[in-house]
Amino acid sequence: MSEMRVVGVLAVDDATQQGGGSGAGSGESRHPVVLLQETEGNRCLQIWIGLAEAEAIALEQQGRLPERPLTHVLISDVVSALGRRLERIEITEVRGGTFYADLVFDRGLRVSARPSDSIAIALHADVPIHATEGVLADAGVVVEDDEAEEAATTASSAGGADEDEVDRFRAFLDNISPEDFGRSG
Repeated sequence: MSEMRVVGVLAVDDATQQGGGSGAGSGESRHPVVLLQETEGNRCLQIWIGLAEAEAIALEQQGRLPERPLTHVLISDVVSALGRRLERIEITEVRGGTFYADLVFDRGLRVSARPSDSIAIALHADVPIHATEGVLADAGVVVEDDEAEEAATTASSAGGADEDEVDRFRAFLDNISPEDFGRSG
């Protein structure tokens, strides 16, 4: 099991995900990806995520939260109110390009959750994020130190704390539709 850190959230062309793209329409189609890197290694994971989760992760990284709690904040508050403690999240499996994760609580309680939600919760609760060796072997990409630094710089500037970037992200959200990404199942 390796501890991971969130490098950032990036918008990536859908064609990159689907090996050439299959979308209808002539507009550029972008999709959010969260980039994780081993804290003690040089493997990275790219996990395609939903728009709401991308916004939640980006806002947590910036230390900015809206007035009303987002879902990941609500979940964290409910867990605390019930007297439980989230210890970590684990990215446990990847099947057919879909990642799976568990929220790991005190007393050994595990709850299955999407990695994107789990990452947002982990950032809010300030708990570690882990990935199993199997996930890293199957989906991890080895990056050289200078590539990792460049990716971190790109993701940081893409998910940086300036208001212009948040405004551009919101404009991105306002101008897309579910058809831009196809059906999720």
